Amino acid sequence: QVQLVESGGGLVQAGGSLRLSCAPSERTFRSDAMGWFRQAPGKEREFVAAITWSGGNHYYADTVKGRFTIFRDNAKNTVYLQTSSLKPEDTAVYYCVAGVHVGRWDYWGQGTQVTVSS
Repeated sequence: QVQLVESGGGLVQAGGSLRLSCAPSERTFRSDAMGWFRQAPGKEREFVAAITWSGGNHYYADTVKGRFTIFRDNAKNTVYLQTSSLKPEDTAVYYCVAGVHVGRWDYWGQGTQVTVSS
C-alpha cells in the first residue's frame, strides 16, 4: 500500500510562511490529482488545495486563495503547498491526498502539524 509522506510543518508566527511537501513512499506511484486538506481542533476536515498531474489546473479553498500556492514537481513526484501570510486560524493538521481525479481521494497521508501563533 502506497503511503503519502508529508513534511514541512511547524510553528510559525502570524504573517509568516511554511512550505509543506508530500511524496509517495513508492517512486513509481503516480496520481492524476494531488492535494491538501486540513483539520483544526474541534472542526471538520476541509479542502485546502488541489492540482492535476499536468499542473495546469489548480483549485483553492476561498479561505486560502491568494495566500497559498500548490505546485508539483513530477520529476520528484512531489507536491508542495507554499503558505504565506499565515493566520492563527490556519492552525491545523495538514493532510496530503492523491487520487485518480480531483474530488476522488484514494490516498491520505498521516498529516503534518502547522501551528500559527498570534
